[in-house]
Amino acid sequence: MVKLTVKVVGIKLGILGLGTVGTGVVQLLQDAVGRHPLLAEIEIYRVGVRSLAKDRAVSLPPGIITTDLISLVKDPEIDIIVEVMGAIEPAFSLILTAIAQGKHIVTANKALLSRFGSEIFTAANKAGVYVMLEASVGGGIPIIQPLKQSLSVNRIHSLTGIINGTTNYILTQMQTEGSDFSQVLTDAQRLGYAESDPTADVDGLDAADKIAILASLAFGGQINLSEVYCEGIRQISPTDIAYATKLGFVIKLLAIAKDQNNDSNQISVRVHPTLVPQSHPLANINGVYNAILVEGEPVGQVMFFGPGAGAGATASAVTSDILNLVATLKTHPAQPHPLITCQNQPYCQITPIGMLVTRFYARFLSQDNPGVMGKLGTCFGKQGVSLESVVQIGIHQELAEIIVITHNVQESDFRAALAEIETLAEIHSIPSVLRVLPD
Repeated sequence: MVKLTVKVVGIKLGILGLGTVGTGVVQLLQDAVGRHPLLAEIEIYRVGVRSLAKDRAVSLPPGIITTDLISLVKDPEIDIIVEVMGAIEPAFSLILTAIAQGKHIVTANKALLSRFGSEIFTAANKAGVYVMLEASVGGGIPIIQPLKQSLSVNRIHSLTGIINGTTNYILTQMQTEGSDFSQVLTDAQRLGYAESDPTADVDGLDAADKIAILASLAFGGQINLSEVYCEGIRQISPTDIAYATKLGFVIKLLAIAKDQNNDSNQISVRVHPTLVPQSHPLANINGVYNAILVEGEPVGQVMFFGPGAGAGATASAVTSDILNLVATLKTHPAQPHPLITCQNQPYCQITPIGMLVTRFYARFLSQDNPGVMGKLGTCFGKQGVSLESVVQIGIHQELAEIIVITHNVQESDFRAALAEIETLAEIHSIPSVLRVLPD
C-alpha cells in the first residue's frame, strides 16, 4: 500500500473556483470562531479563478487569487486541492495533475465523479492520496461518510431519494398551486432555483449522477452511468398530480438503487417520476429539500433529510471533508485510512429497466363506448398484468378518461400490453404512465 507523505501541521489549501460554493467555503473558513479548533490549522493558500475582473463577495490577501490553475495544482506548498469549479473540464485534468503531485482532493463535482470516478480513484490509490466527496450528493446532508462508515456493517438493500431540489420544488408547486410544468419552471428560474438551461435537473440527469455515486458506495462496485435508467418530469401534468392526490399518492422524482433478490451484484439503478403513497417517509419532503431513505440489515430504515443545495449547505459539506481529512492525516499519517479512502472496484451488474418488477399507473383517453374496459382488461391479461384498479374518472373533451393501477408486474410485460392497447380503435391516447411505490 502506498504511504502518505503529507505534512500535518499548517495544512495549506488550493481552492479551484470562487463561485457560489467556493465563496461559501472561504467564508466558513474565515469565520472559525466557535467551530472546530482544527480549522485554525487550515490556511487558504491560493484560490484559482477564471477571471480576476469579477467582483467577489469575500476578501483575500493580495496574491492569493490567480488564474494560473496549473501552477496552483502543482504548487509544492499546497496539501489539499478543493475543487468547486464544476463541469468536467478543466476540473478532471486539474484533479489528475494534483493527484500526480501527491495532493489530496476534496470535490463537490458529481458529474465528474459519476463519469470518471474510476480514473480518479485509480490515480489516487496509486499516489496514496485521499479523494473526499461528501458535497457531491445531497448538499448539506451527510450521506457519503455514513455509507462508508456508520452504515458500513449493514447489507444495504435499497437507497430511495429525492436528490434534486429543482425538480422537487417544481413538483411541490404544481401540487400546491395546480400550475403546469412550464409555468412553474419559469418561476423557479426567476427565483434562482432552476438554471437558465434546466436540462440536467428536469430531465433527471443530475439525479442520475448522484444515485450512481450513492449506489457505488452502497453496493461496493462501480456504476456504469450509461446503464442508469433516467426519466425526467417534463411530461408530468396537473391532471396526473390531481388524480394522484385523489388516489392517496404524491408524485416525486425519485432516484432508486436496489438490490435484486438480495444479490448486491445484481442491482437496479434508476431515476423517474413516481407515485409515492402519502404515508411514505418521502411523501412530505417538499420544496428544494432533499431526503435519502436507506434500507439495510440489520439497521432497518434510516432517512437523511436537509437542504440539497445552496452556498451554506454545500460549503458545510465541503469544509467538513477538509476537516475530516486534516484530522485523518494527523492521526493516520502513514497510510490511507480504509474507512475514509475510496477504492476502484469492479462494475456492478445493472438490471435492465425491462426486467424491473413494480406497480404502474396509466391514464387512458378513449372513446366513450361500451366494452372499452373489457378490452383493456383483455390486453393486460394476455401479458399476465394483474390490475389493482380500473376506474373511469369522467369525460375529458368528449373522451372517457380511464385510470389503471396494476399490481407488481415486470416492466417488459406491462409495456407489451400498452403496445397492444395503443392499436385499439377505441383508444385515443395514453397521456401518462408512471411507476408506483412500493415496488
